[in-house]
Amino acid sequence: MSVPWDGGGLPPAAAERMAEVRGSGTWSSALSTGEFAALRSVGFEPVGQVMGSTVHHIGRSGRYWGYHDCLYQGAGFAFAKSHAPVALSGRGAPSAGLVQVFDQARRTALGRMTAECAALGGDGVVAAQLTMAPFPAQPNCLEFKVIGTAVRARGEVRPRQPFTCHLDGQGFAKLVAAGWVPVELLVGMSVGVRHDDFTTRSLSNSFSFRNAEVTGWSELVHEVRSDARHQLHVQGLGRGGDGVVLASGGMRVWREPCIRANSGGGSDQEDHLVEATMVGTAIARFRTGAPPQRTLTVLPLGRRGERLRARLDAVASTPYGDPAEYRRLLRELQEEAGQG
Repeated sequence: MSVPWDGGGLPPAAAERMAEVRGSGTWSSALSTGEFAALRSVGFEPVGQVMGSTVHHIGRSGRYWGYHDCLYQGAGFAFAKSHAPVALSGRGAPSAGLVQVFDQARRTALGRMTAECAALGGDGVVAAQLTMAPFPAQPNCLEFKVIGTAVRARGEVRPRQPFTCHLDGQGFAKLVAAGWVPVELLVGMSVGVRHDDFTTRSLSNSFSFRNAEVTGWSELVHEVRSDARHQLHVQGLGRGGDGVVLASGGMRVWREPCIRANSGGGSDQEDHLVEATMVGTAIARFRTGAPPQRTLTVLPLGRRGERLRARLDAVASTPYGDPAEYRRLLRELQEEAGQG
């Protein structure tokens, strides 16, 4: 019999799955052999595959019952020569409500994945993949889903809350070895709407023989991309990150009948819309000293003591170092010194 769920905490099915994983003593992941080895090299072990998802209904809202209001006062006047502005979500345009819904949905999915990680005793999630797709047979609903592998540090230092990142096993290992730690997976998003004003229509006319930049559309894509990048930057600062490592960036462009020009009927004017999304991981520095020496693929012969000291320093410099590995290296170094 299914258990009623009010949306708080883990879904009942997820809670049961976490209990089963903890009781089995085994774990699953989507890690390759190389990723698994890379994680272990910096003192981490996988504890299980985790996920979070949510299905959100996107309701109609805003002036004229839509998020995509161009805000152009000259809409509907065929020969209006004034310059149409870009109605940008980051500046409080009606599309800001849509961006807010998307952000809330993503945070819900990420929160549930993080809760599964904590339930397994993990310290964070690597290789997290975030997707958004229409819910089948319901076009006004979207499913937001994120899947990754929960990991746990073998040392005694625990983060205050589990981190999330898009980095794969090798990328995560390189980040930690260089003195940085991931903080949180972030999504910067912006939506811009611009009316195809008289100048834009003239420049883009298919019957024109001129080669010219359509400056209105150039302005639109530039402002939306810049706003998405700004939103990602602001989120990174808000999470305590020192920087953001970019995972991907996408842009979608389409056109719709202008709701302002067509509100009275009889007009065929259009707006162009741009949606830009940037995904990245906020990272923070945990060591201010020099990074450890890079390990060579082929180790040089001789000077074993120097190599052991370098490896010992590298393990000691990270808060996630493995105590057992530290003791083993120290013992080998002492043995090497005794032979000398």
